[in-house]
Amino acid sequence: MRSLPDVRAPLRLRVAAREELTPVVVLLTLVAPDGSALPGYAAGAHVTVTAPNGHRRSYSLAEAGGPAPTRYVIGVLREEGGRGGSVSLHDDVRVGDELDVAPPRNAFPLLPARRYVLIAGGIGITPVRAMAAELRARGDAEVTVLFLTRSPELTPWLEELREQGAVVHHSAERGRLDLWPWLAEPDDDARVYCCGPTSLLEEVRALTVHWRPSRVHTEDFAGVSADDVGGAPFTAVWQPTGERVEVPAGTSALTALRRAGLPVDGDCEAGTCGTCRLRLVAGRAHHRDLVLDDDECAGGFMPCVSRAVSEELVLAPPTG
Repeated sequence: MRSLPDVRAPLRLRVAAREELTPVVVLLTLVAPDGSALPGYAAGAHVTVTAPNGHRRSYSLAEAGGPAPTRYVIGVLREEGGRGGSVSLHDDVRVGDELDVAPPRNAFPLLPARRYVLIAGGIGITPVRAMAAELRARGDAEVTVLFLTRSPELTPWLEELREQGAVVHHSAERGRLDLWPWLAEPDDDARVYCCGPTSLLEEVRALTVHWRPSRVHTEDFAGVSADDVGGAPFTAVWQPTGERVEVPAGTSALTALRRAGLPVDGDCEAGTCGTCRLRLVAGRAHHRDLVLDDDECAGGFMPCVSRAVSEELVLAPPTG
């Protein structure tokens, strides 16, 4: 597996363009100040952006990837009830401003198939748009895009998607879209990708229980709720001092470590930004984040959302 850049080494990128796609979605184009190429990525990847107010949030890249792109394009949904990162990117960012952006990571990669059903709800269209573009460029697979939104005025890239043959459905006008016709027949030569709100992901999972699990892929960039971490209690051992911290069920390891006075940073508390990353020295973890890839899970741990499989985990600060 390709080694990915460390999230603790952000790029300093300039906002080259800003476009209001809808009343609640702004499109930001990010480039290197000197015009140089950026770290490559494939469709499905995301970057983590530090907003002017200091909050970090992950956003899917909205264009097909490549080995040396000259820009990153993200769509930012304004979330009034969120932690403030999206509001700051809407209200405080102008063309010419510079932002810290962690290099791309991909927890939602396109895997080989002859047919793809790409389902997006709301701002979940950003990775799906990139996937559709990448698949069209390859030209070797059948692609169906289903985009579920509330109304035309809240639909990013509406005309573009319609021209490309996507099924765009507005629930305020026509009610709920029946996805069964596209999911009724399982196909080992097909893959289903879905990105959107939790309710849509749950519906797609329910409608694909007769599919092989390896053919159905979902992503929810709301992340994992830090208030619903669940799991059994365990002990976190802080390697530098040997201090043992009890992590109760229903309390995140990040919260428990902070209460113990240990120096653990954190921001999103949803497993998406990577700020709280620690080294996993010993023990078996239940990884629930959207940051670590399969190789990194062996030695990394996100205490905001991840839990323990073993009775204890030995943790240490990140290196570097």
